[in-house]
Amino acid sequence: MKTKRWKVQPTKEIEPEIIQEAIKLLKEGEVLAFPTETVYGLGADATKDQAVQRIFQAKGRPADNPLIAHVSSKAMLESLIIDKPAYVDKLIDAYSPGPLTYVLKSNGSCAKGVTAGLSTLAVRMPNHPVALQLINYFDGPIAAPSANTSGKPSPVTADHVYADLVGKIPALLDAGPTGVGLESTVIDCTGDLPVILRPGAITEEEISAVAGGVISAPSSQTRSDQYKHYKPEVPLYLLDQSIDQVKEFVHQEQVKGNRIGVLGSHSFIKEIEGDDSFSLGEESQEIARNLYAGFRYFKKARVDLVICQAFSKEGLGKTIMNRIEKAANKIIS
Repeated sequence: MKTKRWKVQPTKEIEPEIIQEAIKLLKEGEVLAFPTETVYGLGADATKDQAVQRIFQAKGRPADNPLIAHVSSKAMLESLIIDKPAYVDKLIDAYSPGPLTYVLKSNGSCAKGVTAGLSTLAVRMPNHPVALQLINYFDGPIAAPSANTSGKPSPVTADHVYADLVGKIPALLDAGPTGVGLESTVIDCTGDLPVILRPGAITEEEISAVAGGVISAPSSQTRSDQYKHYKPEVPLYLLDQSIDQVKEFVHQEQVKGNRIGVLGSHSFIKEIEGDDSFSLGEESQEIARNLYAGFRYFKKARVDLVICQAFSKEGLGKTIMNRIEKAANKIIS
């Protein structure tokens, strides 16, 4: 299969011939990769099970792992669910469009492949002009997990999508790098208070301030946690240690003949004498935006092992560390 790659400008209307062909693919039950503000998604008609199955086939994703239905308006969201608690309206007003996914009771409009046979549906409004245009022109929900090989780091550029899925999907809308860089926060909204199933760019504190409280679910309660996520090609060690301890670890590995990649803030990698390095920046938003690119960088860097800095779990740092911990082959403290 040839994969078309359409260049689009996020600040402009998608060219008519491109959007028409993109919508034609979706209407015919095909898949299409497109940008959101978090990561690139692999989309299909959320109401047709045969179309949704093409997502699972292209990604190699387990069929019992639910998908997120992407919508472009509150009205479209409400057309897919029942029994919406009052706090959901407050959260929508505060954070949607944006990187917040609501798990609500499904009314059965979406295909079973989207809900993985559950009675609930995960749904969000992406805050990216290209994604919103696509959904609006399609005039219906688009199911979309991240546009990568299942288990690998999520794609934050079209190059990442192309590297994983070229020849497996018919088309890709290339609008440059994404802005947030980490997947959306997922909250279960079927109870009296929202329950965080996956941390994301919208923090626990921000949700609690609007909803009047929030509950953090143990990871064992979330279905997706039975799967491996975000794994880089090169073994990744998370070192929650002092700078001196990290330096000694790197030295000992180099004595063994191993080439070491260093992943962390700019100030951190300046302290560590590795064989290659990738700077994530300094501020938490910058670190989040660059994290998956950092995971993917070392595939071509000819290193044997990547050591990663541990970050504070305050605010967005909790989400950053969640992704690093899931990606790590070993955590050393």
